[in-house]
Amino acid sequence: MIIHIVHGVNLDRLGVRQNEFYGSHTLEERIPILTGWLNKNWPNVELRSFQSNLEGEVVNYLNDNDEPENAFLINPGAFTHSSLAIADSVAGLKAFVLEVHLSHTYAREAYRCRSLLASYTCGTISGLGWDGYRLGIEALIGLQDRN
Repeated sequence: MIIHIVHGVNLDRLGVRQNEFYGSHTLEERIPILTGWLNKNWPNVELRSFQSNLEGEVVNYLNDNDEPENAFLINPGAFTHSSLAIADSVAGLKAFVLEVHLSHTYAREAYRCRSLLASYTCGTISGLGWDGYRLGIEALIGLQDRN
């Protein structure tokens, strides 16, 4: 099983912008920590990380890596609220998809309370910071094991 962590727009700026919402850690710092934790607990599961600020690149990555034995943990960033293209891609995937957000999107501006992807995912984790990623990975492994 491969779990693809897909990061959307502006998530390459983690650790630089709006630390009060997203924390002070960068993707480059956190992904190796998640990978080490995953390898220790589930050595047969591989983690791959992808980030793009371009909507079409996110769609291409999802579509190119869609296999029923794999899964996606996606933090689309602001694409959550605006991208019909990514929502349509997620709707057509065979793999499990779980949406994750570092910040508590439902406790922020009203426009952040709506996800165009949520109805096509197996769940959403919001507001737990990087712990949400670990919980999401565990959930995806559990879903795949039961499938």
